[in-house]
Amino acid sequence: MTTSIQATRNRVLVAVHRALFRTSRGRLGARLVGMDVVMITTVGARSGKRRRTMLTVPVRDRGRLVLVASNGGNPHEPDWCANLRADPEVEVMDSGRTARMIATVATTEEKARLWPSVIAAYGGYADYQKRSPREIPLVLLAPGAPPRSP
Repeated sequence: MTTSIQATRNRVLVAVHRALFRTSRGRLGARLVGMDVVMITTVGARSGKRRRTMLTVPVRDRGRLVLVASNGGNPHEPDWCANLRADPEVEVMDSGRTARMIATVATTEEKARLWPSVIAAYGGYADYQKRSPREIPLVLLAPGAPPRSP
């Protein structure tokens, strides 16, 4: 299969997965390669628009969701991570429920503790870290975000 055909196929699969996940409110398509899937809604750091992103959750830790801002090992962090750095309030659809949460980037100590569990859940993250020139952050989502002001 050529690269353009593979890319088109992947885009179609992602679109179908996203539609299935959204219409079922996260009940269908909630697992991918052995990890939970969530949909986060952030506010664009530059645009101010609401942005939805589907992500895997390799680890849950002390009531928090652990996200990996790997961007497939690319040199730049994913937009969703930049959005959360600018505005840490996030809406999360998880297992049929939607909740407001607060995002923080894991400290060096937290990442050292969590990273072995992350790569045990999906070894590809270790490969992404090896090929990326940046330190891939872990983003922790904790319950308890206050309601957004109108």
